[in-house]
Amino acid sequence: MRFVSFHAIVRRVVCVGVLLGAPAAVSPAFAVSPRQMVEIADFSSPVVSPNGERVAFRVMRASIDRNTYDTAWYVQRMDGSSPPRRVSDGGVPLRDSAGVDLPAMAVWSPDGREIYYRARLDGRIDVWRATVDGAVAERLTGGGADVRDFSLSDDGKVLKYSVGPTREEVIAAEQAEYDRGIRVDRATPLGQPLFRSGDTEGRLATQRLGLMFNRVDLTADVPDRWTAIDLASGVVRDLTPSERPPAVLAASDLAKQVRHIWKLARDRESGRIALLTRTEATPGQPRIELAMLPARGTRRLATCVVEACTGKEISGVQWRPGSDEVIFTVTPYDKGFAQSIYRWNVDTGAVYPVATSSGLFGGEGRWGPGTCGVSSAALACVTAEANRPPRLERVDLQTGARQVLFDPNNVLAQDLSKIPAQLLRWTDAKGTTFTGQLYSARRVGNMPPPLFVTYYRCVGFVRGGSGDEWPLATMAEQGISTLCINAPWFSANAEERYELGQSAVESAVEELASEGRIDRTKIGMGGLSFGSEVTMWTLIHSDVVAAASMASPTTSSMYYLLGSNIGEPFLSLLRTNWQLGTPDETPAQWQKISPTLNLGKIHTPILMQFPEQEYMHGLDYAIPLMRSNRADLYVFPNEPHNKFQPRHKLAVYARNLDWFRFWLLGLEDSDAAKAPQYARWRAMRSSLREQRAVH
Repeated sequence: MRFVSFHAIVRRVVCVGVLLGAPAAVSPAFAVSPRQMVEIADFSSPVVSPNGERVAFRVMRASIDRNTYDTAWYVQRMDGSSPPRRVSDGGVPLRDSAGVDLPAMAVWSPDGREIYYRARLDGRIDVWRATVDGAVAERLTGGGADVRDFSLSDDGKVLKYSVGPTREEVIAAEQAEYDRGIRVDRATPLGQPLFRSGDTEGRLATQRLGLMFNRVDLTADVPDRWTAIDLASGVVRDLTPSERPPAVLAASDLAKQVRHIWKLARDRESGRIALLTRTEATPGQPRIELAMLPARGTRRLATCVVEACTGKEISGVQWRPGSDEVIFTVTPYDKGFAQSIYRWNVDTGAVYPVATSSGLFGGEGRWGPGTCGVSSAALACVTAEANRPPRLERVDLQTGARQVLFDPNNVLAQDLSKIPAQLLRWTDAKGTTFTGQLYSARRVGNMPPPLFVTYYRCVGFVRGGSGDEWPLATMAEQGISTLCINAPWFSANAEERYELGQSAVESAVEELASEGRIDRTKIGMGGLSFGSEVTMWTLIHSDVVAAASMASPTTSSMYYLLGSNIGEPFLSLLRTNWQLGTPDETPAQWQKISPTLNLGKIHTPILMQFPEQEYMHGLDYAIPLMRSNRADLYVFPNEPHNKFQPRHKLAVYARNLDWFRFWLLGLEDSDAAKAPQYARWRAMRSSLREQRAVH
């Protein structure tokens, strides 16, 4: 039984009075619209030419009108003396099975005159070559199969590439399975359509489960075939196994020499290896050490011992070309993951600061930092802050001077500057420190604004929180303060993880309400993945949230049923991460976690906007909540864990904005096309009033 204080009951009564009032029909005017937030320009990781004079990068921008993405490769001089030059089309963005963009990396020719890259164009994936002057962009590979990987020889004369089955073979295998019926086995992705329903390498493909819930295409187990092209003569030949490119050096290759390797970078010239080791010193406080191996076969480890690199949250390493220096990046939690860059001289042991930021220097990643391009003189970094969208900058390695090279989001940045973001730090009753990015809404009259919170990760340009589902800056502009909270650590114990998230939300509400900055009776919450789990836990075990939004299902009996078909890998993960056996084996733990067993404790209206690949996992609680007018469920076709189709992103943004304006501000959009949704929500409001009256 959960404890509900008298003050919580009073807050709920006050909140119900506000929630059940008659909303005003007002069509919002935007300084920063949801459409602008969807159609921003995103960068790939920049790569600097061998001579350090130019940088290559890809820019991707969503088109809502065409429900697709436009991508282009650019080359620009590192000194910023000229604007970037568009050298080729980048093709259809490739993604992992969770919907996250795969890194788009260019490979430079040794003379710095050309870039090579993999792209899906005209329905096929090939290796392309573009000249830096933009005069030529040409497909280099042919045949009937998509290119999976490629490598350019050190002298730039030979291109090696691998392919899987032909496109015709893939289509035939999918069609044959369709015609004879799809047999369900442990690799069947239950809960999604089974024929050409998921994005794989830029096409809708029939999928199978790879590692756990990761999806792969039907023919993913077909071995690679490697081919070489002599770029001067055009002669193509098959490669023997011994001629294939060597695998990239991995942590497992050095396991006998160094334990607990987390990340590494090899200097191509000297063979020296910079590495980060990572151990859990105490729960939630990993110990990270920066070190260097002189060669792959040695055990003589040189460790950075100066204050600047000991006990720090180092997140990345790379070599400065032609030098004895390792560039490392520190990304501390207590500063909201704002990054700093340093140089470590592996010969002298000295460490020199390069530059600091209030956001990311590797700001192209939505789930974590990316990587800067590096030359002997400077870095080329995609920088981003909480209310500043990505742009390309040069960072001088000696002076730390920063120079903007390309800023395609400048207009949006100017609009966002009117909505200030603040790094917030606070502690809960146990002394745990939390950080988050707060977008403060303007106060109207004497009443403080409502607050929306989302919990998980808030790095770089925060936009819509983890999963990018809630237009945080737009919501603040529309009168709802928003707070994206960073999880400080991830305990192996599920109850500890969820209680930490609940405490983060409750203590943030208490902090801001005590300062008169928000109205504690009007709190909204939303999340994706782990953030969705924390949202549901908070709804079950707390009274702080007045309206909620979930972007993905959470752990429940249906999730267990469908996942159990995978067998022991899933069941082992369930035991390890959630301390859950079968419902009969661990009934007490299921009772704490599963929304299906706690329907009577959920009195908050929930908007569920689930991807088609996952919505089935939550139907055991979604249906009862819908039938009792406590939930509104939408499913987005052909979407994985992270939705990516531009029209779907816009629909999710707009509906979340409407949802929280309705429940927290008592406002409705006057757009006639939205009348049915408001009719449903008003019915939910009336039903919740009746349910609360009974209880």
